[in-house]
Amino acid sequence: MGAKGFLTPEEQKRIIECVRDVETRTSGEIVPVIAAESYQYPAAVAFGALVLGVAGALALCTGFGTNDMWMFLTAFLACYLVFQVILRTVPVFRKPFLSKRQMAEEVNEAAITSFFLNGLHRTRDQTGIIIYVSVYERMVQVLADKGINDKVSPEVWQEVVGIVTRSMRERNPAEGICTAVQRCGELITEHFPIKSDDTDELPNLIVDGVAKG
Repeated sequence: MGAKGFLTPEEQKRIIECVRDVETRTSGEIVPVIAAESYQYPAAVAFGALVLGVAGALALCTGFGTNDMWMFLTAFLACYLVFQVILRTVPVFRKPFLSKRQMAEEVNEAAITSFFLNGLHRTRDQTGIIIYVSVYERMVQVLADKGINDKVSPEVWQEVVGIVTRSMRERNPAEGICTAVQRCGELITEHFPIKSDDTDELPNLIVDGVAKG
């Protein structure tokens, strides 16, 4: 499932309205970001193609009743190339060759990159919050700018992560993202109430790099 299929247009609209509502009470800027995947994992593609190529070559040689080395190498090369294409184009087949640690590291790096690329570090009062959802990895990162982290313990963001990941397991991500946005609002409104001259500085939802509201 790509980022665009992760949320229906109606669910995207609901999240945008939720962010707008929360931001009427705080000068904080909350931006949910939905990414199809955080990395393409070329090492997993190469390793998976190697393992499957060997297995495929062994199966073919066994099927043809031969133990000829040249036959094995030819079969291996053909299988390796085929499985490389499959693993590159069908991401779900990479999963057995990836560890949770690898994926968590890439999601964390992608979330930090997205934080800066989307300008969350440039808000007037350093009050940007990103709720970064990586669909392929089924992982979530929440990052806040210095202005907020000086007032709110960074550990509390794990609570917000838990809200979204639970909703993903329950196949109701929009509900979880809205609840997470509301929880972020509760955490920061006390320290960063809305100002009379406050403006909406950032998009209210980004899907695959495209601002939706």
